Amino acid sequence: MKRIVFIRGFVLTLLLLFAGASANTGICSAREAWSNDLRTLFAGNRSVIYALNIRSFGAVDKNGDDIIVPLSGDTQGTFLNAVPRLKELTKLGINTIYLLPVTKTGKLKALGTAGSLYALDSFEKLSPLLDDRSNPMSVEQEAKLFIDEAHKLGLRVIIDIPSCGSYDMSLEQPDLFIRDKDGNAVVPADWTDVRLFKVYDEDGKLNRALVENYQKMIKMLQDIGADGVRADVAAIKPYEFWKEVIDYARMKDPQFLFIAEACPAWTNPVKQWCKYESVQRLLEAGFDGYYGDWANFSDFSKSKDIMKRVKSDLKISKEFNNQKSNMSSFATHDQQSVIVRGGVPLWEMITWLNVTLPMNPYFLDGYVTGDSYIYRYENKKADTSSTDDDYYFVHRGKFDIFNLSRRPAGNYSELKEKFLKAMKFKYWAKSVLIDGEFVEFKTNNPDVFAYARRNGDDAVVVVGSLNKEHEIDANVYIRNLKDTSFISPVKMGEAPIVKRGKMLVSLKPYEVQVYMLNKVNF
Repeated sequence: MKRIVFIRGFVLTLLLLFAGASANTGICSAREAWSNDLRTLFAGNRSVIYALNIRSFGAVDKNGDDIIVPLSGDTQGTFLNAVPRLKELTKLGINTIYLLPVTKTGKLKALGTAGSLYALDSFEKLSPLLDDRSNPMSVEQEAKLFIDEAHKLGLRVIIDIPSCGSYDMSLEQPDLFIRDKDGNAVVPADWTDVRLFKVYDEDGKLNRALVENYQKMIKMLQDIGADGVRADVAAIKPYEFWKEVIDYARMKDPQFLFIAEACPAWTNPVKQWCKYESVQRLLEAGFDGYYGDWANFSDFSKSKDIMKRVKSDLKISKEFNNQKSNMSSFATHDQQSVIVRGGVPLWEMITWLNVTLPMNPYFLDGYVTGDSYIYRYENKKADTSSTDDDYYFVHRGKFDIFNLSRRPAGNYSELKEKFLKAMKFKYWAKSVLIDGEFVEFKTNNPDVFAYARRNGDDAVVVVGSLNKEHEIDANVYIRNLKDTSFISPVKMGEAPIVKRGKMLVSLKPYEVQVYMLNKVNF
């Protein structure tokens, strides 16, 4: 038995440093005349996605109380004050921005003092809260300027479209909404601040008014320069609805991306009122990808949980000639902060899974520095409000989508360097991590997962522990791995031992280790 021989990091370090310079604008460079390529990028798992809320991205909280009160001298986030921060994203290796909803929000029966981003109140108007009123431009002109500046830096822009309408809209346009036996607009599941759209008329045909309004929303987003959309809870609308909307969008821009919030494992949250479309049918309708299943990652306790999900995603992609893919959802605005769930070890694991699994990585604003999304004002009474809710409503530990809140940021400054190392490695090893096949390895411990991404003679091997509490040892079985095999450490603790095709590893709770192998044949 002997410890494995390492290729020392001199060459790798130089390559990583070089990658840092080349990764700044993502995979494609900025151009003067923008040409959307987002569908192609996404299908090839080449999108690196950063989600942000314009309401908070450029905000300035002068007194440090976490809430933005303009009358007290704070500055709320707008499209214009978001522009100077775009270069920060390119330096992180981001090439795609995903904006949480920017449409006008409802004010009645609202949650929070600004209203939920997902309480859609207009199909054709952007939120006036995102307008910089110190200049003569309209909010639509400001949004277009923001997207134009993003394009100049090689950043594509996805915009979230809500699935339900606000209570205000249900009063103003009642024919767009499902009614219960008492004639009231239906509250879907526990989403108390929104009402459920009526997709079918009483004659069983598509509600033409709803289809046309969604097309108007798509036109508005395309007019300001968006490259694609993410459809919130897409599965509660059927194939034929989305087919019309997507075909409409693609007539103007064949590369316009559609991502569905949907996954094979979810059940219908509004089954009393409408059917739930499958992921396959949504993809057949024209969606380019989906996301959702990885949201349950904190509940994964065994290696088989990870492998089942990866195999399901790869199977679906293969069914569509590898022209469809998925977006990771380890840490979205719907989940508690990774720091709250599992601290830095879980953060490191999720970062490296994003980098090495066959999917499009996704990172929420504040993730890079470990924001806990715990706000000082949470659920306290507010002095002022722009809705009928006078409490700062939030979900503890989750990204605030209900109020004018501080810029997301955490107290873990060291995480940024860890993030940059992972992203630099992703770009340096892109021929393996993007184009390489996925290979599962067996272990003798069900808490330990192990896999490789392999392309030709090169491979990246990832080993991790899902045990949250205890340090564990495990054997990873890699066919044809020899005692004298060369491995280069990328992210690791103690060096593993190799004996007769077994890699012996010691892993702390939630620890992940990453290695480069060359001249492999497993």
